[in-house]
Amino acid sequence: QRVQMILSDSGPGIADINQAMVEGYSTASAKVREMGFGAGMGLKNMQNNADSMNIESAAGKGTRVEIVVNLNQTI
Repeated sequence: QRVQMILSDSGPGIADINQAMVEGYSTASAKVREMGFGAGMGLKNMQNNADSMNIESAAGKGTRVEIVVNLNQTI
């Protein structure tokens, strides 16, 4: 009936989650963006396509994202 995904890392964390949710904002470093990664659409796109999404992050400890997508039962 639903798909639940939990994504976590032990990276530097997201300093400002609200700012990271703004389209065009990137949490990637300048070096990573220069390589074409971190376009600033990832978190916002995930939120736009999820039925629910929760982000927890702590500086120096990493980030945990929980996403739920309800499956369409209509045939």
